[in-house]
Amino acid sequence: MRNRSWIWGTVMLALIGCGHSEDEWQAQLHKYEALAAQDKKDKDDLAQVRAELDKTKRQVAALGEQLQKMGVNLDTLNQQLEQSGSQNKELSKNLQELTQALEEYKARAAQLERIRQRFELLRDKLKKLTDLGLKVEIRRNRMVIRLPGDVLFASGEAKLRDQGQKVLDAVADVIRNDKQLSGRYFQVAGHTDNKPLSGGRFGDNWGLSVMRAREVLIYLIGPVGSKNGGGGLDPLRLHAAGYGETDPVANNEADDGRQQNRRVELVLMPDVEEMLDLKSLI
Repeated sequence: MRNRSWIWGTVMLALIGCGHSEDEWQAQLHKYEALAAQDKKDKDDLAQVRAELDKTKRQVAALGEQLQKMGVNLDTLNQQLEQSGSQNKELSKNLQELTQALEEYKARAAQLERIRQRFELLRDKLKKLTDLGLKVEIRRNRMVIRLPGDVLFASGEAKLRDQGQKVLDAVADVIRNDKQLSGRYFQVAGHTDNKPLSGGRFGDNWGLSVMRAREVLIYLIGPVGSKNGGGGLDPLRLHAAGYGETDPVANNEADDGRQQNRRVELVLMPDVEEMLDLKSLI
């Protein structure tokens, strides 16, 4: 304040010494005061945007951690966010650039929040299946219902057991009676362990996995209450795929691991408008 008074005083003396009238130097004084006030406002705005940017970055990080816990792979996204943050830090030398960086982070936070809510909604809808002992998980950014192969089929066979039909009835009942789930597309994916299968009617593990996936699909789209049983699902919304031993979820060196790998999965496919490929967030 003392320095400011001295500056104003110096300016006033200079103006008077140059022959300016009091009205003229008062006008100059107001001009300098307006510039000082604008400078203070700019600094305050900059500090506010910086604080909001830091807050949004923390929000992005928190959402990323939540999605990571849910099984969504964010390693690449987090790495690129950090790189983007560093670049923005270098660029943010003025309010406009800092504000632009803030808007980018807000957009990312909004997209992550939508994905988190979508996954949680799907998980809640499928909670009844987890209560029945089935595993519902997220793998490769897809919601997956894991059906144990040993419950569905006898070793090396592709004919559904009675117990397997009961499991599929429960799964189909949940999907069929939920408007959103019944309108979604599912992949029925068959998987085997790594024990070689040669000869016979399946030929190899690829053949066995495909035929098991087909058997599950045929049952799920069969009419409810029919002689052979059925889940009553829309045949246009299911398709079958066989992965053989190529996509294990556990170590094939142990019996328990091989048992987990012998499975059929119902993979909930994303709609086009909500593609879960996180590269779209970059």
